[in-house]
Amino acid sequence: MGVTHHISAMTDLAHIRNFSIVAHIDHGKSTLADRLIQQTNTVAERDMKEQMLDSMDIERERGITIKAQTVRINYTALNGEEYVLNLIDTPGHVDFAYEVSRSMRAVEGSLLVVDSTQGVEAQTLANVYTAIDAGHEIIPVLNKIDLPATDCDRVAEQIEDVIGIDASGAIRVSAKTGQGIVETLEAIITHLPPPTGDRNAPLKAMLVDSWYDAYLGVIVLVRIMDGILKKGDRVRMMQNGSVHQVERIGVFRPAMTVVDQLEPGEIGFITASIKQVRDTKVGDTITLDKAPCAAPLPGFKPSVPVVFCGLFPVDSSEFEDLRDAIEKLALNDASFTYEMETSAALGFGFRCGFLGLLHLEVIRDRVEREYDIELITTAPSVIYNVYMRDGTLLPLHNPADMPDMSIVEHVEEPRIKATILVPDEYLGDVLKLCQDRRGIQMDLTYAGSRAMVVYDLPLNEVVFDFYDRLKSVTKGYASFDYQIIGYRTDHLVKMSILVNDEPVDALSMMVHRDRAEARGRAMVEKLKDLIPRHMFKIPIQAAIGGKVIARETLSAMRKDVTAKCYGGDASRKKKLLEKQKAGKKKMRQFGRVDIPQEAFISALKMDS
Repeated sequence: MGVTHHISAMTDLAHIRNFSIVAHIDHGKSTLADRLIQQTNTVAERDMKEQMLDSMDIERERGITIKAQTVRINYTALNGEEYVLNLIDTPGHVDFAYEVSRSMRAVEGSLLVVDSTQGVEAQTLANVYTAIDAGHEIIPVLNKIDLPATDCDRVAEQIEDVIGIDASGAIRVSAKTGQGIVETLEAIITHLPPPTGDRNAPLKAMLVDSWYDAYLGVIVLVRIMDGILKKGDRVRMMQNGSVHQVERIGVFRPAMTVVDQLEPGEIGFITASIKQVRDTKVGDTITLDKAPCAAPLPGFKPSVPVVFCGLFPVDSSEFEDLRDAIEKLALNDASFTYEMETSAALGFGFRCGFLGLLHLEVIRDRVEREYDIELITTAPSVIYNVYMRDGTLLPLHNPADMPDMSIVEHVEEPRIKATILVPDEYLGDVLKLCQDRRGIQMDLTYAGSRAMVVYDLPLNEVVFDFYDRLKSVTKGYASFDYQIIGYRTDHLVKMSILVNDEPVDALSMMVHRDRAEARGRAMVEKLKDLIPRHMFKIPIQAAIGGKVIARETLSAMRKDVTAKCYGGDASRKKKLLEKQKAGKKKMRQFGRVDIPQEAFISALKMDS
């Protein structure tokens, strides 16, 4: 990444506009950002590429944005005045909602991009509400008007009905062909408010994001609220009290460009030989060590992992490589947590915490791709609150660690509020799916021909394969967004799987008591097909505490011991068979059952 030197002239606040682009996945925000960069010649024509701001391979391949990215654009308006526009391109996925909410607090306005062929989707709503909560001015932009299926009037009406903002002046854009881009830039200048801030007040800057760079250490993205940040200043993070000396200050034009100082309303980056992303928490307030500001910025909350699962190397000799890979990824991702774990069946591995399923997939893909380690992922689980009889609270990350039920008072599980937007004809299937997952219906309204369903669901049922099932029952037309609303008591039990009377810890899971029999039966039937036959018969059981709720028996392979008997008395055959039976009994006592890795992987991919 080349660093160019540049000394910025002072820009007054009236000529700065800070904005973000919010949209549902695939409605074209990264493409729109490309066009804005291209229109203003921020990047030379020969350096332009698709999805300019998505830098990770996996982002480009999946076509999604994972980290929020920023770019500073200089724009000469039609009235001849020079403006500085700071754009933050935010992730659209629900797992990264916290990053989105922080990025929103750093800017004053948003472009709301809606696909003019598809209309408002679930995450359009979630993200636009985040923007409204942050007090943004919102400019609706209808994208993809070059497609034959576009219907701007219908979608503008839908924005007014569903979101409740005026869309009569919505800008019509095709981010692909570049039509409507100048109108968008002009609207940003005329409709969005300039930032406010006092140059002479003590420094108050918000930490918007941070990531690790092999050469510079941690790069911190900041938005200056008040005061001036200069090179060489000693700054303090108000959340954890650590003090660092600023070595380099700059802005992104997407390439890093060094400047002398950052002033109120500006968004830029600093480096200060910080070793770990852990030390820089998103949403923290940065101030000068010598002259701190009176109070930190409001609303800081650390991101909390929601989904846990075990990562184990397929080849146990690669454990050290896996440790190395996970440590490196954790350098760059403060919301990812891990601790060592051992399992009788899978060997050594890590118990990792993620923000959601997409986050889990992204980390898993990066380990497999960037470090070339084949992984086994155990079934994802959530954090349960286990209340003991003696009044203590035990947070439970791994179902295998569940204490004996006789000393447990009750168990609470996390619940979410899920918003699903679905075409009318699939509504019945969606309602049935939510009912099957122990959901409680909270609301059902219509936006045009689409239903908007709000359900209270247990997170445990959602992390498994809810999203896949939702997409398959609605042929891909449903969109889904959720937020965690808290914990509630339910009748939850730990189901263990026993193979040859030995518990297999990697397969234990928390289930609802009413569902336990069905889940257990499905699991043992599946394992019966997956475990190869041995020389002795193997019982496969699902149990809750000491009570077996489902059982299958895998029959033994046997040698025909009576083959050599020809004629003679039947007692000869009987004697040989009895002898074989006694041998099998002894084998079963001492025999080890080998469960192949494929069996684990398939058993954990439970289809309901």
